[in-house]
Amino acid sequence: MKFLHTMVRVKDLDESMRFYCDLLGMSEVRRYESEQGRFSLIYLAADEDIERVKAENAPCLELTYNWPDEDGQQESYSGGRNFGHIAVSVEDIYGLCQKLQDAGVTINRPPRDGHMAFVVSPDGISVELLQQGESLAPQEPWASMPSTGSW
Repeated sequence: MKFLHTMVRVKDLDESMRFYCDLLGMSEVRRYESEQGRFSLIYLAADEDIERVKAENAPCLELTYNWPDEDGQQESYSGGRNFGHIAVSVEDIYGLCQKLQDAGVTINRPPRDGHMAFVVSPDGISVELLQQGESLAPQEPWASMPSTGSW
């Protein structure tokens, strides 16, 4: 068995690309558009994994965007919590959480311990951020920030 990808359905492709690429720092590695099926598949990878994804078809994140119907209606998705979460390692958990917070992203579990945080994608998907290497020393405002919601 070989793990290939994790797929999440997204409602607003531009908003999701902004979250995963511009804010989290992932990059698009390939895209498939089906005019007949009326959907787009966008495969993303962390920059450190791009060459591996291209060379070995290493695991990546697949965003599935189902196009609006003929009346312009977009299918609604619920149950993002049922999915579980996506986990990524990051170089500076405090810096990334600040960037995300400044951009209006919900931080459900702040990085109080300098090691782990949970944020929410535009589609309600929980994303776990894990500090690469050793945990950073606790620092404010994160150390005393309460958790919100669920993750």
